[in-house]
Parts: sequence; structure tokens; C-alpha cells
Amino acid sequence: MKKKIKFYLTSKNRRIRYSLINREKGLVLIFFHGFMSDMVGEKPLSFELFAKKLKIGFLRFEYSGHGKSSGKFINGSISEWSDDAKDLIKNKIPKNKKIIFIGSSMGSWIALNLAKYFKKQLVGFVGIASAPEFTEKIMWRHFTQKMRNQILKNNIVELENDYKSTYPITKKLIFDGRKNKVFSNIRLKIPAILFHGTNDKTVPIIFSKRTLKLFNNKKKKLFVIKNGDHSLSKKINLKKINTEIKKLIKQIF
Repeated sequence: MKKKIKFYLTSKNRRIRYSLINREKGLVLIFFHGFMSDMVGEKPLSFELFAKKLKIGFLRFEYSGHGKSSGKFINGSISEWSDDAKDLIKNKIPKNKKIIFIGSSMGSWIALNLAKYFKKQLVGFVGIASAPEFTEKIMWRHFTQKMRNQILKNNIVELENDYKSTYPITKKLIFDGRKNKVFSNIRLKIPAILFHGTNDKTVPIIFSKRTLKLFNNKKKKLFVIKNGDHSLSKKINLKKINTEIKKLIKQIF
């Protein structure tokens, strides 16, 4: 595994950690991880093994301020993380290769942001607990007035999460999120499969339902995973997701 992991220096001097296998194949799956996550979790490693078995390409990476990529998390934003991903994909995936985006939570938002840039290559979309526009619709709208005042005054607020810790949420992240709307600005004609757990306490299923509406294609479906949590990283969940991705690939090709 260590031999596959490399660093890419973006045009804005950000060192992005990534791993790419089977680059020469005609189809490459690209995984976009979630908020404050990384490229070494159960999902990306499962998808990499899946890609090896199918003998197709697979790219996983980390945005700046995440994992072992350079930069501080609190200096990042949806725009900057989208730029990281776009820069890496443009330089590492040949233009003659077909690609399928796999977005996990925030990763779905970033993947949707990039759909227009790679529309000639993009042939499918996979969303896992998709959370487009979460900075406004999940965070800001539910902040107390005290929290809003704090972030406006100090540029940052600590937000409790489900893991008995806190996320540092910056004014930059919130305000930049408003510049990256996708629900009202995007319509895609490619096939899409989405997955959402019934026990997801982080992102309501309505986000996946709204994301599904962005696709004007008969080959689209939302799979509701009974008792599934936000990560959907259990083996039984990943097996289901990989099975459906395989079906998606067969439909496309």
C-alpha cells in the first residue's frame, strides 16, 4: 500500500495525498471523502479492493487540511477542497478515460461541484449519505443565536458531533458554502445510485432525495439502508454498495 500512496503539488502549492491504481484502464472510479475524514477509511479501501477485482482504475485522495495532506483544516472551504480535487483529477486521469464519482457525505457535494468540469468523462455518480449544502442547511440554520454571534465575531465556533468531540466551524466555511449551491444550479443526465441509512443522525435522508432529483436519467435510484448509520462502513453495507456499483457499470457499458 505504501508504494501506491503519493503526494501531488497543486497549482496553489497544496500537497495532496493520493493513491491511484490501474490508471491505464478505460474506467476509473474516484472517491471523494467526507468532512474531516481521510482516504484510509473502510469505504475507500473497500472500493479499492473492489476496483482491483474488476480490473478498473481507482483514485482516492485527501483535500488540503485533511489526513496527511498539507494545510490546516480551519483554513479550508468547499471551494478550496473542490479546487484540490479538480486539479488532481485533471492532472492524474487522462482525458480519454471514463470516470465515475463516488461521493461520501460532503464528498457528494464536492463531486457535484466538479461534474460540469468533467462532463465529457463522467458516466455515473454514486452518493453515500449525500450532504450538499450542509454548511447552511444543517449547520447555520440550526445554530443558536449565541453560536452565530460567536462565529461572526471570532470567525470560528466549536460544534459538537456524534463522536464526543467537536468540529471547528469557521465563518469562511459557512460563507463560502453559500457560493457553492448545487440544488438549484445543477442538472445531470448520467445514471446515479444513492445510499442513505435509516439511522443516519448526522444528515437527514431528505438530502439524498433532493440529490436524486438533480439527475434527469431513468437509471437512478435511492437505496435506503435499514439500520444504516451515517458512515455506512459496515461490511454488509459496503457489500451492498459494491454490488450496486457493479450493476451500474454493467448498465453503462
